[in-house]
Formats: sequence, C-alpha cells, structure tokens
Amino acid sequence: MAIFEKTIRNQNFDTLLRKLEHAIPDSSWSAELEAGSDFKEGSARCSVRVFERYSMVGGNRLSLTLTLFQNGDEPIRLSAITTGGSQAVFFKMNTLGEDAFLEDVKQLLEEILEG
Repeated sequence: MAIFEKTIRNQNFDTLLRKLEHAIPDSSWSAELEAGSDFKEGSARCSVRVFERYSMVGGNRLSLTLTLFQNGDEPIRLSAITTGGSQAVFFKMNTLGEDAFLEDVKQLLEEILEG
C-alpha cells in the first residue's frame, strides 16, 4: 500500500475532480474508473473515486482510491491510496506496481496544477 496526501489551494473542486477522472484512465492502457461516490453536507463535500489498472510487474490488478474533500472555501484535501500489488499470503511483497501507480498520479496532479 502506498499513500499520498496533499492540500491544494486556489483550485475549483469540480474542475480538479473532472480532470483527474479523465487523466488517470488516459495515463495507462489498462486504467479504468471503476466506481465513485459523492457526499455533500452544508458547505462540506467529499468525492471518492476508485480506479484500477493492470500491473505488468506484478501480473495483477492494482486499485487506487482517490478522495477529495473541501469544506466551504477552505483548501481541497486530496488523498490517494494504492493497493493490490502484493502476491504473498502472509506479508506484503512486490509493491512496485502500487508505488508506480501512485507516482503516475502524483505526476498527473502536478501537470494539472501547473496547467
């Protein structure tokens, strides 16, 4: 499992979410948006998206859970967690695919925020 968290300022929640929803599947021939959920309570909102992609290194599929949270005009909180790359039964082994998936998402986010 690999985790990345970031506080994002001066970005529109809906625009950022939409860009990530398109950029992540476009970044890999096997990446897909599998499911999503959205919550809103007062001025707070939370969006969760689950992506999957195939890992050539591990020979299996990996998942990425992406969460965006914002309360009113406060900064957006982003959490990205990858998992699923291990092949061992009792301990984690071969997590290269998880790390690579997360690094790809970090690079995409950087490109989106710079653009």
